[in-house]
Amino acid sequence: MPNPTGFKEFGRRGPRTRSVEDRVGDYSEFYEEWPEEDIRKQGARCMNCAVPFCHSGCPLGNVIPDWNDLVYRGRWKDALASLLGTNNFPEFTGRICPAPCEASCVLSINQDPVTIEYIEKAIADRGFEEGWIAAEVPERRTGKRVAVVGSGPAGLAAAQQLNRAGHQVAVFERDERPGGLLTFGIPDFKLEKSVVSRRIALMEQEGVEFRTGVNVGVDYSVEDLLAAFDAVCLCGGATQARELDIPGRDLDGVHLAMEYLSQQNRLVSGDSISPARHITAKGKRVVILGGGDTGADCLGTAHRQGAKSVHQFELLPEPPETRPSSNPWPQWPMVLRTSAAHEEGGVRDYSISTKGFSGDGGRVQKLHAVRLDWDARDPNGRASMTEIPGSEFEMDVDLVLLALGFLHPVHEGMLDGLGVDLDRRGNVKVDDTRMTSVPGVFAAGDMSRGQSLVVWAIAEGREAAHYVDRYLMGSTMLPRSLR
Repeated sequence: MPNPTGFKEFGRRGPRTRSVEDRVGDYSEFYEEWPEEDIRKQGARCMNCAVPFCHSGCPLGNVIPDWNDLVYRGRWKDALASLLGTNNFPEFTGRICPAPCEASCVLSINQDPVTIEYIEKAIADRGFEEGWIAAEVPERRTGKRVAVVGSGPAGLAAAQQLNRAGHQVAVFERDERPGGLLTFGIPDFKLEKSVVSRRIALMEQEGVEFRTGVNVGVDYSVEDLLAAFDAVCLCGGATQARELDIPGRDLDGVHLAMEYLSQQNRLVSGDSISPARHITAKGKRVVILGGGDTGADCLGTAHRQGAKSVHQFELLPEPPETRPSSNPWPQWPMVLRTSAAHEEGGVRDYSISTKGFSGDGGRVQKLHAVRLDWDARDPNGRASMTEIPGSEFEMDVDLVLLALGFLHPVHEGMLDGLGVDLDRRGNVKVDDTRMTSVPGVFAAGDMSRGQSLVVWAIAEGREAAHYVDRYLMGSTMLPRSLR
């Protein structure tokens, strides 16, 4: 136990953030430097519980109390070794994970939890600053070739693990740069792309080959893929967006969230976009439909583009500020969350169903909606929405962003060509070894799980690598996820 009374002596305190006025003027990350003394105090709050529920809360099984103790004692290199034993990319999860570990921290029963995510980020950043995180080139090669399709967090984790096992790994990415969601989905103010490109460069030094601009099943046949590699691991995302089939959806100015976010990420990276294709919130009245992380990313981006006003509408009712009795610890708390983007402005509204859009000259000008009542129950006792009579309203809009989530991976092209079985939700179906219905073809992350967290993608990428290595070699030394 780092400090037997640390959780009583010190309150939760994370790193300071830049002021709203400062950070909305650029796309840089908004955290300021976190003094080492403060980090060690936060590590001292960890109680090293007899049953550390933070382990079960983390899909990777991170040994959190161990590295909290090591940070408190100033043993940073040892803390990094402990962290890297379960997590390939703590520099990612320390920035963009919603921290289910903190929700299951024993302290969070009646206090603020340990600042696990921030400490993780501090360890990873210290590792890069000191040069402790370096390329790990395998000492031998097995002669086996593995294709990883998709270079998001699941694909990167699978590729790194398989390369370290000695296999020759090629990662196929349909976009022009590797990283998937990390590069094109998450805004720079949450994850600067230099952090991603730094890791990609290390993996290339380790021997991983990245083939960008290759859409498997479209411009590279699945027959060629299967013939060229001894095993294939499908790690693409659940990129089939949930649509809104209502009147006016086809009007100019109504866009899917990822179309908007990926374009802005490209602009921040220095790419050029023709004015005719540029989606910007500058000087516009913006409505974001969807209250999740993607909606918040759109909100922060719209602030930085200089939106005139931003409203964020959610179909579901507003969550409570504290846990209801039906949602006890250590379950994930279904409570109202305020992200950094929400601190920057905008209006959130709940229990709203959008009925249609209208406009003139082919461009959206108004949103038409109705308010909902969620007090009714269906025959199974679940909340059921009903429209409130007379609550219809309309709003002037110039830009609408649909952040409604994702259904499943795109089936056309690669998946149809491979002929893999799908589950009832449209995701790739896998067995207990993460193999699909096609022998030698495995799947991990959102491809088989559906839309989920980066930390789950890394965990499943690691697990897939374990089973791919066993399939190729008959046995494996690669670890599985500890969940």
